[in-house]
Amino acid sequence: MKDFIPVNQPDLTGNEKKYLQECVDSGWISSEGPFVEKLEIGMAELCNRKHAFAVCNGSAALELAVKAIGVVKGDEVIMPTFTIISCALAVIRSGATPVYVDADPKTWNMVVEDIEAKITERTKAIMAVHIYGLTVDMDPLLSIAKKYQLKVIEDAAEVIGQTYDGKPCGTFGDISTFSFYPNKHITTGEGGMVLVNDDELATRCDSLRNLSFGKSDRFIHKEQGWNFRISNLQAAIGVAQLERLDQFILKKREIGLRYGKLLSDCPNIQLPLIRAQKVENIFWVFGIVLNNDRIKDAKQIMKKLCEKNIGTRPFFYPMHLQPALKEMRKDPNLSFSISENLAARGFYLPSGLTLLDEEISKVAEALKFLLQK
Repeated sequence: MKDFIPVNQPDLTGNEKKYLQECVDSGWISSEGPFVEKLEIGMAELCNRKHAFAVCNGSAALELAVKAIGVVKGDEVIMPTFTIISCALAVIRSGATPVYVDADPKTWNMVVEDIEAKITERTKAIMAVHIYGLTVDMDPLLSIAKKYQLKVIEDAAEVIGQTYDGKPCGTFGDISTFSFYPNKHITTGEGGMVLVNDDELATRCDSLRNLSFGKSDRFIHKEQGWNFRISNLQAAIGVAQLERLDQFILKKREIGLRYGKLLSDCPNIQLPLIRAQKVENIFWVFGIVLNNDRIKDAKQIMKKLCEKNIGTRPFFYPMHLQPALKEMRKDPNLSFSISENLAARGFYLPSGLTLLDEEISKVAEALKFLLQK
């Protein structure tokens, strides 16, 4: 057992070292190495997509997706307020306005039933962000998008390997994105992926992530792109990780179910759902929400757990309350009570792939003791 139990630690005991050594031995360490293509093919196959484009991180994947589908200044994109700021920044940096939807109190995903009322003549797309291992209810969301001819951006960063109604996440958007940050189901250290089926959209993604170099005249640029490329070194780690994805998913579900069993008799917390509409939780993280009137701020418990050498991390802070985004709010008077409550009372426990059973037991025991004091 570790002296300090971190909130996350990746499992790098597969072929990571072997593939990294191959990169060094071959000299292929840039973005043109063979592991980049292998990772792209692997993710495309996982998600039944025609095209995959590896990028340097998940935030880059979102920015690329937003621009590629044609979101421009004056447009609006409907998205959850309970999410990571990268989602909102991708919209804002395109010149568009994010329009927020509150979270469901049980799944913590965006309330799909609230989307239609947010649609205006300026709405260009819906950004569906799957949260903490459960998915957005995609069937009704896709029906709304089809009815109003809206694009769908699917952020599947937190559900690599997850399925909804038997279909892999990363399948549902006009364009879908992933992150390979170290706390994800698979990691490249820093990295991301963009997935599409449409050939024209694929050509655009490929160009935009690579500075929009010209086809015939390389250094004549007709559009402003980015250097969002991933290195062969990063991709090598990703290929090794992808080889063990099924094992990692099983481990995450075991962690989630064990926590759930140990904390099932604790009356002061809301546990994550094991399953929801057409989906079984993949437990990217094991989050809890305090429902004790005596303890209204999760930071109190998190601090005490840290004193016991147990790492935690707070839930997302809603986009509509972000100081950095204050001037971009479409309606500054709107309140999203569920998301605000999740931010105040929610946090997640150690959930990394190297977590031991005895460490889970220690965390659960410490948490129950603190809540019963």
